[in-house]
Amino acid sequence: MYSLNCRGKLLTLKSPLVMGIINITPDSFYKESRIQQLDDILAKTKQMLAEGADIIDIGGQSTRPGSERISAWEEAERIIPVVENIIHHFPDTIISVDTFYASVAKKSVAAGAALINDISSGDMDQDMIETIAALQVPYICMHMKGTPGTMQQLPQYNDVVKEVLDYLILKVKTCTDAGIKDIIIDPGFGFGKNATHNFCVLHSLSLFNMIERPLLVGLSRKSTISKILGVPPEDALNGTTVLNTIALINGAKILRVHDVKAAREVVKLVETYQSCFENTK
Repeated sequence: MYSLNCRGKLLTLKSPLVMGIINITPDSFYKESRIQQLDDILAKTKQMLAEGADIIDIGGQSTRPGSERISAWEEAERIIPVVENIIHHFPDTIISVDTFYASVAKKSVAAGAALINDISSGDMDQDMIETIAALQVPYICMHMKGTPGTMQQLPQYNDVVKEVLDYLILKVKTCTDAGIKDIIIDPGFGFGKNATHNFCVLHSLSLFNMIERPLLVGLSRKSTISKILGVPPEDALNGTTVLNTIALINGAKILRVHDVKAAREVVKLVETYQSCFENTK
C-alpha cells in the first residue's frame, strides 16, 4: 500500500484518492474551472472538500495546447495568496500546486502547499528536482512531449506506451537519486498525445504499475473526449466518468478531476465491483 508524507500529514492510498482542480487563470480550456475571485475560490474549495476531495490542486497558468507561458513571478502572484487563504480557512487541506517553476514550488510550500505537480518532470526548470528534494514534499512527475505551446503539433511516437513508460522509469530514478522520497507518476493524457495515443496508453495503463509508484491520471473533460463524442468540455462529464472507470480498474490511484462528487462515486463503485470479484475467488 502506498502512502504520501504531505508535510507531516500521511495520505494512505489503500483507496484511490480524488484530486480536485482549481484553476486561478483566465484561459484554462474548461471555462467552468476558471476561478479568479478569492471568495469564489474559497467557496469552490469548501464544496470540493465536502464532496470528498483528498487533495486540492491549484494551477496558476493554463497548460492547454497552444497556451502562452507566463513568468514565475506572475504565477506566484496568483498562487501564493490563494494557498495562504485556503490554509487559513481550511487548515487541514492538503494542497498541490501545479507548476514547473522551482521558485514557485519553493514559495508555495512555504505558504502551506504539501505537493508539487510538475507537467514537465523538471525538464522546464533544471532546478526543480533539486528543489523538491530539499523541500521533501511529494512530487508528481508527468510525461509531456514538447511544451504546452507546441505539444499538439502532430505528435509522433514509434511506440507511445513504451516511450512514455521508459521516460517515467528514468524520471523516477533521477528523482530517487536526488533524494525525493514520495514520487507520483502521471502518463500525461493529452500532453503531446493525440486521441489514438491517449487510448493506447489507457489500454495499457496497468503496465505502469511495474514502476511501483502511485499512478495519477488526468482525463477530466479532456479534448479527446470532446472530439470523439462531438461535445464541448461542458458536456464531457459522462465521458470522463467512463475513462476514469477504466483507469481505476487498471490501477490508477489518484484521479485529477474537475468534478469531485462524480469521481468519488466512480471510486466507490469500482471498489465495490473489485471487492465482489475478490470475494468470489
